[in-house]
Amino acid sequence: MKAGLIDGQWAIRSTEQLRHMLQLFRNRTATPTPEPAFVEIQHGARRYRIPIKRVNGARRFTLRVRAATLDAVLTMPKGSSLRAAKSFAERHAEWVGTRLDVLPRKIPLAAGSVIPFRGVPVSIVARQSLRAAAWIEETSASGRTETRICVSGDPEQQHKRVLDLLRREARRDLEAAVIRHTATLGKTARSITLRDTRSRWGSCTSQGSLNFSWRLIMAPPHVLDYLAAHEVAHLAHMDHSPAYWAVAARLAPALASAEAWLKQNGASLHLYG
Repeated sequence: MKAGLIDGQWAIRSTEQLRHMLQLFRNRTATPTPEPAFVEIQHGARRYRIPIKRVNGARRFTLRVRAATLDAVLTMPKGSSLRAAKSFAERHAEWVGTRLDVLPRKIPLAAGSVIPFRGVPVSIVARQSLRAAAWIEETSASGRTETRICVSGDPEQQHKRVLDLLRREARRDLEAAVIRHTATLGKTARSITLRDTRSRWGSCTSQGSLNFSWRLIMAPPHVLDYLAAHEVAHLAHMDHSPAYWAVAARLAPALASAEAWLKQNGASLHLYG
C-alpha cells in the first residue's frame, strides 16, 4: 500500500514534469509574434500612425513626411528597439503634425471634383443612367470640345465607378502603346498589369511582364507613351546601359520632355482618389 502510494505520487510528479516540458517545447517552437509595423504618436488632439521601416545600414532614426501617401515614415536601424523608435517619434510629434497639416488634401474621384485626364483638367459630374456606371462625355461648342467624366449611382459608389473607368482607359492606352513599341523592336510582352505603385511608374520583369501605374492616364499622352516605351526597351536590355537608353530614345523621341514632366508633376497624380 505504501509502495503503491509512492508509485502513485511518482506518476503524478512525472505527469506534471511532462506537461511542463511540453509547454517549454511549445514556447520554443511557436511562431514569434511579429513586431508592430508602426508606432502611434499624438500631437494636440490628433493621433498619427507612423509606419516603421527597418534598414540594415541605417545608423540613426529618421522621420520623413511623404506627400504621395499623406503620412510620415520612420526609418530605424535594424537592431534598435521599438520603445526607442516610439520615443524618437513622440519627441518630434509637433514636427510631424505641422508638416502633415500643410500637405494638400486628397481629391475624391466623385462628382464635383476636377481631375487631370490625359493631361487635361476634366470635371466629374453626376448623371442618372442605367446604361453605364461611369463614362466619358464630350460636347462641342464654338469649335471647342469639352470633356467630362459622368458617373451614376449614390455618392458612396462613385469612387469605385470612376476608378474602374480610369483603369479601363489606362489599359487601353497602354496596351496600344506597348503593341506599337514591341512591333518596332520585334519583341513580345508576356503580359500587362496595372497597379497603383508609389515608387515607380512602371517595371519590366526578366520574363517580359510589364507593370504600369493606372495613374498614367492622368498624365499627358506623350508621358504615358514614354513610360510604355521605357519598359518595352527593357525587353531588349534589362539594365540602364547606354545601349538601353539608345533604344528608349528611338522608341520615344519625347523622352527628355516626358521625364521633365514626371519630375515636376508626377507626385501630384497621387493626390487623386
